[in-house]
Parts: sequence; structure tokens; C-alpha cells
Amino acid sequence: MKIAVDAMGGDHAPEVVVDGALQAARDLGLEIMLVGRRGAVQAELDKYDTAGLALTLHHASQVIEMDEHPAAAVKAKKDSSMVVGMDLVKRREADAFFTAGNSGGALAAALFRLGRIRGIQRPALSTIFPSQTPQSFCFLLDIGANADCKPQYLLQFAIMGSLYAERVLGVPNPRVAIVSNGEEEGKGNQLVQDTVPLLKASALNFVGNAEGKDVPWGLADVVVTDGFTGNVIIKLSEGVSKFLLDVLKAEITSRSVSKVGALLAKPAFDAVSRRLDYREFGGAPLLGVDGVVIIGHGRSDALAIRNGVHVAARTVENGVLDAIKQGIARYE
Repeated sequence: MKIAVDAMGGDHAPEVVVDGALQAARDLGLEIMLVGRRGAVQAELDKYDTAGLALTLHHASQVIEMDEHPAAAVKAKKDSSMVVGMDLVKRREADAFFTAGNSGGALAAALFRLGRIRGIQRPALSTIFPSQTPQSFCFLLDIGANADCKPQYLLQFAIMGSLYAERVLGVPNPRVAIVSNGEEEGKGNQLVQDTVPLLKASALNFVGNAEGKDVPWGLADVVVTDGFTGNVIIKLSEGVSKFLLDVLKAEITSRSVSKVGALLAKPAFDAVSRRLDYREFGGAPLLGVDGVVIIGHGRSDALAIRNGVHVAARTVENGVLDAIKQGIARYE
């Protein structure tokens, strides 16, 4: 298996990207294709013992910066690390592409260079979200690719999310819910009300509406929504979880008696932190484009990069791309 990695993507590239990619190469025994400015990437590689690792370096002279307009940057920078990496997947020289760079740029590059799967109207960004399901998480999509959606888009998101949850996450017959402002049928905006009949008529295991409070409590294994709402859910959850952990830490360390209890409770606190840590999830699969593309957080460190490459490898290994193609074809 060959995974192309955007060595220039992210706030701390190329240092942490090279570090994390090498960790993944050692863990999985796969080939890593680092894409970026040759001099900068090679300087990082020279810091490590790479003997026995399958590594190739593919030069790309340009970088799509985090603050650039995605579509304009992709069109203007034909030799950017994102475009070169996507082309490796398009030519089937790489099995997947991972980037922690500009997420809008990654979406635009994937659409321009790989195109959509036949029958898919819009791709969706997705992520694992902590919840009280048997597997301790649910699968949430869309989280930012499509701010404005039509009912047919959400139906396709649900199909793709269900297939991913089954193939990669090992969830048999995943329960699917749609985000709404009430759990009763008939609640929700016009988009939700128009989408529910489509979900009910599909072969999916649709369990109804999910309010915001239901998402972390395990009502469903796959939760679908438009990209605007999904992005707000993700960003708010990140902020609240960090706020609560910081408040707990401040309160515990402010009292001498509490400090003793904190030492005893430290393993539990560490476990909670890991469950809420985006780095453990690695990256967000971009479902619906004709290739395996995983997008990591811009703040990713080496651990997040390593886990993102793991996500890419599992997505390839479990045949998600072909499963989506077949699933959409069956539905049509």
C-alpha cells in the first residue's frame, strides 16, 4: 500500500508531518510518498534513521497556505503539494492522500483532480465523534464541506456514512439519525422535514431525529447533517471539552486536599482526555470523491499525523471507495 502525504500541510509542517509519517511507516510497513519542497522535506528526513523504510519524495514547488482562497489557490498553484498529491492518487500511483493543510483547498483539489464518484452530488467531510455507543464513538457528517444542502445530499451522506461505519469502524447495520431541533417526527427545518421521508424509504437502519444532546449519548452510530450545522457541532464540542478540562484542572490544583485526590484520579482523567482528543482520531475522510482522501486538523502534531495515515490505510484496506460506488449504484 502506498499513502501520499502532504509534507507541507498544516501549521507545523514539514517537521511534524515527516515525524508522524515515519511513525506510520514503521507501524504499518507501508510505503510513504512525501509530497512537498524537496529541500525542506529532505532536511527533516535527514534527522531520522530511515533504513528499511519504504519512502519516496515527490517534489512540489508550491504550497497552498492556510489563509488562501481554496478554489483560486488550487487553480493558480498547479505544482502545489496538494495538487501533486491528488494527481498521484488519480494516476493510481498512490492508494490514498493525507493532508493537514487548508481543508477547503483539499476539498477543491479533490473535486478538480479526482472528481466525484458517479451518482454522488456532493462529497462530505466526516469524523469520529465521542459518544456512549458500544464502540465509544459515532460517525458524524457533513462537518464543513457543504454549508447549504438539499435532501438528496443528506441521503447520500447517510449512505456513505453507513458504509464507512460498517466497513472501517466495524459497526454492523449502523443506526442512522439526522440532526434536528426535536426528536419527534415533524420537527426540524424544511431541509430536515424533506430529508426524513427519503431516509425512511431507504434500506438504511434509520432511527429518526437526533437532538444535539443525543449525539454524544449514543442514539445513533451515524449522524447526518448539513455542513454548516456539523461544523458548529464540532467546533463547539472542541471548545466545551477543553473548557471543562481546564476548569477541572484549575479547581483541583487550587486546593491541597484536592491535589491528593487528583493524583489518584489521574489515570481516569488521562483516559477522558484521550477520548476527547482529536489527535486520536487522526483525520476526517472526504467521502464521495473518486479516491481516498483524509484531511487532518491544521494544528496536527506528529501523533495526529501518524493516526491520520492509519485512517487512510484502513480506508483503503477495507475497500470503502468501491463499497460507496456499489452502494450508490444499488440505490439508483
